[in-house]
Amino acid sequence: MQMGTAVLFFLFIFSLLPSQYYAQVYNITSSQPLAQGQTLLSPSHIFELGFFDDNKYVGLWHNNISPRKVVWVANREHPLTDTLSSLRIGSNGNLELVDGKQNPSFDYPIDTILPKMVVGFDSKSGKKKFLTAWKGDNDPSAGMFLVGLTPQTPSQVFIWINNGSTPSWRSGPWDRTQFIGLPDMDHQYQSGFKLDDDVQLGTKYFSYESVENVISYIDISSEGILNFMLSENGSNWYRNWKAPESPCDRYGACGPFGVCRTFESPMCKCLEKFVPKSDEEWRNRNWTGGCVRKTELVCDSNTNKSISSRANDGFQKTVRLKVPDLHEFITSEDTSEDCRMYCLNKCSCLAYAYVSNIGCLVWSKDLIDMQQFSSGGTDIFIRLAQADLGEGKHIKLIVSLTVICFITILGSIMFGLHRLRANKKGKIKVRMKHFELTGMTVTSRDTLQEYIREHDPSELLIYNFDCILIATNNFSVTNKLGEGGFGPVYKGKLQDGNEIAVKRLSSSSGQGMEEFKNEMLLISKLQHKNLVKIMGCCVKEDEKLLIYEFMPNKSLDTFLFDPMKRALLDWARRFNIIQGVARGLLYLHHDSCLKGHRILVNTQKVVGTLGYISPEYAMGGIFSEKSDVYSFGVLVLEIISSKKNTSFCLYDQQLGFLAYAWHLWSEGRGLDLADEVLAGSYRSSELLRCLQIGLLCVQDNAADRPTMPDVVFMLSCVTDSPQPKRPIFTFQSTVSTPQAQYVNALSTNEATVSLIEGR
Repeated sequence: MQMGTAVLFFLFIFSLLPSQYYAQVYNITSSQPLAQGQTLLSPSHIFELGFFDDNKYVGLWHNNISPRKVVWVANREHPLTDTLSSLRIGSNGNLELVDGKQNPSFDYPIDTILPKMVVGFDSKSGKKKFLTAWKGDNDPSAGMFLVGLTPQTPSQVFIWINNGSTPSWRSGPWDRTQFIGLPDMDHQYQSGFKLDDDVQLGTKYFSYESVENVISYIDISSEGILNFMLSENGSNWYRNWKAPESPCDRYGACGPFGVCRTFESPMCKCLEKFVPKSDEEWRNRNWTGGCVRKTELVCDSNTNKSISSRANDGFQKTVRLKVPDLHEFITSEDTSEDCRMYCLNKCSCLAYAYVSNIGCLVWSKDLIDMQQFSSGGTDIFIRLAQADLGEGKHIKLIVSLTVICFITILGSIMFGLHRLRANKKGKIKVRMKHFELTGMTVTSRDTLQEYIREHDPSELLIYNFDCILIATNNFSVTNKLGEGGFGPVYKGKLQDGNEIAVKRLSSSSGQGMEEFKNEMLLISKLQHKNLVKIMGCCVKEDEKLLIYEFMPNKSLDTFLFDPMKRALLDWARRFNIIQGVARGLLYLHHDSCLKGHRILVNTQKVVGTLGYISPEYAMGGIFSEKSDVYSFGVLVLEIISSKKNTSFCLYDQQLGFLAYAWHLWSEGRGLDLADEVLAGSYRSSELLRCLQIGLLCVQDNAADRPTMPDVVFMLSCVTDSPQPKRPIFTFQSTVSTPQAQYVNALSTNEATVSLIEGR
């Protein structure tokens, strides 16, 4: 059997090669075939064609890149059984693979696509182009996993198992620039991914363009892992991206109406106002049964389904989600409000989202395969019964406001009369502890709120201390998230269900009212996706509390320095974190209201987190933007190595962490600093560039350090950067007791610490 599809594929691959190669291709004839033991090499030495696996298969692979990856197999389902098989050009010009009896043997399915190749379908002809996994590492016959494009609008990429009957993973809908279920796609995908949708022809095809001087391919492994592989130097492959990557990426991991959070334990939770369908199964960590509503929708329970009954339902916003599967695209609704009304007026509609570059998406079936991200994702509005949104909330709000106003007025009158009597008798005594904010005395919560309202247009909330006590369980140790240079940070949950992070300023922190004012008022004006948001504050006598939004992924050190959890941070995630911190600092230094002349105070106190302070600040109290750059450099080196600056020492050479990093760099062994769990996930050039930037940032002389705009530029592209100088202040430690190579003890390096804190 002659297979034109295989011929076209073969000719397409070699169309990417220099034109003189075509003469070599057509020199393969029926009388001059490619025999076993021979390979056909392109003039540019990029591709090689030949027999493999004991001459049972004919395939195409990249030449001289290890490990060898076969990107196309001519006879996946028909391994050759004799030694007389050959590859030839038939009398009609088609490429033929024949055995000793001259029987042709070709097959269509492939497990790999190269640049400009496509995956998709033609709805008019019924033709579909899938990726089909190998059955095993050494068995190219068709395996269990398929990769393809869905016909729905907008389309999604799926991995299916069992010949396409069961979904294993999905990308989320395409928004004309990226798949919205992959929040990192905008800065990880640099290779021109695109989806061509021709309505008239009835075709949809997904493909990608190559990057100059980079060889790449996408394949589906026999285990069902979709890999995007790159080679920059032409000698080895490294993985740029894979899916599924975490347990939350598995299709329907938490069942209907369940939401998966990668960095939480347990990873599955029900949507708000939903409960587990089976408590016993959830206790056993079997979440696939999902969740059910606490309260039935009025629209469902009302048989006449009138407009008034539909209006008794409402919507609850859930943020940063991978949108559920089985969406419907509503082309007639042009605004978010139109989309909401469409869903509200349709009893079967369970949720809606208005997505940029897509429009109105609605869901009428169980909400399945949802994942919540720490950043990115889509805000979705879930339909709930009015009782779950707050029964009679408008009436209650009016009553509550009336009561509050009445009590406030009554209290003010009584307080005024009391002060009047006390002043007349000369017996007024102020026992309230005073504190100063910019020279003015604040003696009450109300006055503090008035001050904030006057100086801060964002109107920070003033929290009641008793409410914070309840939210943090009386500052319980179990609620403690960590501790920075200014005091401990606790997780709290307010009565409305919102989670918060509470920084409790300790009396020994050295942070006085001036610093408290700076952080409270100035940081409240900062708006950046890489900066944590301050929500408010609380003051009661000696207690000074700052309330931040709670970051569900916890702090970086929770994963970076944990022997098990650090494996969750592959190089792509770490590089993304480095870039995010750099952009956040750039915003602080150049684009925000937080300028140096507004925050630097006349003080001799040196404060911060041990291990990150710059030498000039630690020794002379001199602080500048370059002090932040130093702290950033320490963080970059820690992210690369998963080694903590303050607890690392190489005793046999008496080297601290920064000195050790520079020592490896100077000897051309920079990759030895990389955490061993990163093996195979990074580009050597990219990791070494980050190491060089980190060492440039921790140079002793502040003038030698780059600015944050320079850092962001160096991170974003390959450029000639200066060589870092040896860090003299931090180069040698005085160690008297020889121990193991790495010990968990405080470093004797006393010339480091930072103003960068997680919260």
